Amino acid sequence: MLRGVVQPNPVARRRRLGQAFVDVCCWGASLGVLFFVLRHNTGAPFTAIDRTIVTAVIVAIHVPVALLTGLYQGRFWYGSSRESIRLYATELCATAGGVVAALAVGTGRVGVVTVALAAPGSVCLANIVRITVWSRRRRHIPSGPHSGRRLIVFGAGDGGEMILRSLLTSKAGQFFPVALIDDDARKSRLEIEHVRVMGDRSCIREVAQRTNADALLIAIPSATSNTIRQVTEIGQAAGLEVFVLPHVDELLGAVAYGDIRPVEQADLLGRNPVEIDMAAIATLISGRRVLVTGAGGSIGSELCRQIQTFVPASLHMLDCDDSALHGVELSLQGRALLEGEGLLLADIRDRAAILAAFERVRPEIVFHAAALKHLTLLERFPGEAWKTNVLGTQHVLNAALATDVLHFVNISTDKAADPSSVLGWSKRITERQTAHAAASSGRHFVSVRFGNVLGSRGSVLEIFEAQLRAGGPLTVTDEDVTRFFMTVSEAVSLTMNAAAVGSAGEVLVLDMGTPVRIVDVARRLAASSPRPISIEFTGLRSGEKMHETLLSRDEDEARPAHPKISHVAVPILDLRAVEGLPTDHATAADLARIAGLPASALLPSA
Repeated sequence: MLRGVVQPNPVARRRRLGQAFVDVCCWGASLGVLFFVLRHNTGAPFTAIDRTIVTAVIVAIHVPVALLTGLYQGRFWYGSSRESIRLYATELCATAGGVVAALAVGTGRVGVVTVALAAPGSVCLANIVRITVWSRRRRHIPSGPHSGRRLIVFGAGDGGEMILRSLLTSKAGQFFPVALIDDDARKSRLEIEHVRVMGDRSCIREVAQRTNADALLIAIPSATSNTIRQVTEIGQAAGLEVFVLPHVDELLGAVAYGDIRPVEQADLLGRNPVEIDMAAIATLISGRRVLVTGAGGSIGSELCRQIQTFVPASLHMLDCDDSALHGVELSLQGRALLEGEGLLLADIRDRAAILAAFERVRPEIVFHAAALKHLTLLERFPGEAWKTNVLGTQHVLNAALATDVLHFVNISTDKAADPSSVLGWSKRITERQTAHAAASSGRHFVSVRFGNVLGSRGSVLEIFEAQLRAGGPLTVTDEDVTRFFMTVSEAVSLTMNAAAVGSAGEVLVLDMGTPVRIVDVARRLAASSPRPISIEFTGLRSGEKMHETLLSRDEDEARPAHPKISHVAVPILDLRAVEGLPTDHATAADLARIAGLPASALLPSA
């Protein structure tokens, strides 16, 4: 499996390849000079083949050992005693191999001496290159007094190194790094650009006092929400304003000065490590025609963004909201002419329009994200949930079956587990509809179930932030209520991964981590306001649960393919087999009855 959140940084990879190339050249130059000098002064019978064999053996040992010991983790930019040990160990192994090779080709004692002298020579040459490169780079660092905010950087890895270089060469001058903090004890004596690691997170307050710092940057793009929350609390307690780098899957290329932003609530709630099988997703999507319903929504638009990176043959975005389509095209392409064949304006309630759209583009893969989702409103208007979530899904499924769609992914919700609301019942029905379509056709049709998505329209964070701007109060249903949270990018990445590994008819349930107390979120937001903000408790509304669950009581989970994706079987449901099926005016009782029906007989699909 490829770890989606820790893909190697391309800048760091190029740097390490450059370091290896320099070391190879230095060894080659040192050996070449010594072979030439000793041959002409001792008459040793060195041949070109001898030199080539010895050099090749040394290089073949030096580079792998250097990579294994971590020598190329940044030696050109900073040094420490541990880096020196790695260097000496690498040179010793390479020298030993070179000595054996010299003896094997018959160069005798002179060959051994040559290799032994070449080792320090190659180190000296590499240091000359290092100092030259460092000196050239230092010319671009502004000199003189620094008026920027004095910044402590938490994280001395690749992200910390790149952001330090960016800060020191930036003309903006908003921040001036004065210290590094890292929890890795092996980096305790590390220096990057003359900025030294001065301790772990427990030392932040002390370091802030010693350096007169007034800001803290968490420079770890892969940091989890738990790490960010803990470090933020320590920083704020020390009187520091805390900043963060975006999550790694939000970054485009190398980390830079412009990526720095204040910590947001989404950082504290939903940045968790996610392992993504990129190869499986690429196999599913690359070179195929893909259609996304509800493409203008939070999940749908992120699906489109991520699908686009896997180079499908075509991407078709369907929505009934023309403004939403305008927005998603603008975000993906930087322009919104609304002329592309990839935009489809249609309502999933309109069976004929959906079938016509499918027949026009003949998709091979469908992600069905179109739905009504606001629980409280649907409690008042259950008929709308029936027409959009249930009948609309049936129209999309029928169109997919009629046009030979190979893969169908129905986006569900944790409200479908042990449902107690109109939203939950309607989405439970869609899971069972999808399972029936899979069973009747033999095609790869699945559902993916997950909880609250941070940053989506109408999410609790959006509501709290609006209430905060209005001066409060922040409204919470109950002091003990909890919810699952995940960022939209994480949810979509896992959704695509689930689509690639799930079996036909299954519901794939995403691991959402630990539930979060909503009142804790409200209190953190209230504490961040410069003016007093009160919190009011309104009581649970109709259909709401105190604690959401991802699995129904009668569901058994298995995780055969991915540690964060559970596979669950659901009973099939053919709507045509339901007696007394409502038309346009379904009630909450109708939805509850149909969602709880036993598995229906398997009927051939129309």
